[in-house]
Amino acid sequence: MRLVILGGSGSGKSTQAEMLSTNLNIPIISTGEVLRKAISNSSDLGVRAQPYLESGELVPDEMMIEFIRNYLKEPEFQTGWLLEGYPRTAFQAEELDFLLEELGQQLNWAIYLKVTEDAMITRCLDRSLPDDQPEIIQRRIELFYKRTVPILEYYDRRCHLLKIDGVQSSEEVQRSIRNLI
Repeated sequence: MRLVILGGSGSGKSTQAEMLSTNLNIPIISTGEVLRKAISNSSDLGVRAQPYLESGELVPDEMMIEFIRNYLKEPEFQTGWLLEGYPRTAFQAEELDFLLEELGQQLNWAIYLKVTEDAMITRCLDRSLPDDQPEIIQRRIELFYKRTVPILEYYDRRCHLLKIDGVQSSEEVQRSIRNLI
C-alpha cells in the first residue's frame, strides 16, 4: 500500500499516519519529523531547510523532491509506504508521480483530512512544538490554502483522493480511512 496523507497543520496527519502505519504494517516517511531531526543534527538538509521552517515557509520544491527521491529508492520502501507532509504543492505531486513511474510503483490513495482553520490553530497551539508559534502557524495555514489545496484537485482528477472529516475523534477518522481504503 502506498499512501499520501494531506491536511493543514494540526489536522491530525501524524496521528493518522502512525495508526495507519501500525495497522497496515507500512513505514512512514514524515517530512516534518525528518526535517526537524536534520536541523537538530545540523545535516546538510537541515542547514538548508532551517530558514524556511523557522519562518513558516515551505521548503523549496527542488529540495523536497530530491529528499523524497532518495528516500523512496531505499530498500525498506519498495513494498509500501505512507508519506506524511509531502507533497505540499501540485508540482511536487506531479514529480512524485514521475518518480513512482520510474520506480515501477503506483500511489493507491491520497487521504485528505479536512479540518477547520480554527481547529488547526487550536491543535497546533496545544501540541507546543518548537515551530508552533502563532505567527508561524498562521503562515503555514495560509500556505496550505494557497499551495496545497490545488493538490486535492490534482488527485481528485486522477480518482486517487479520499476526503475524510478530520474533526472527528482520531479513532473515528481512522475507521473512516480504513473503510474507504
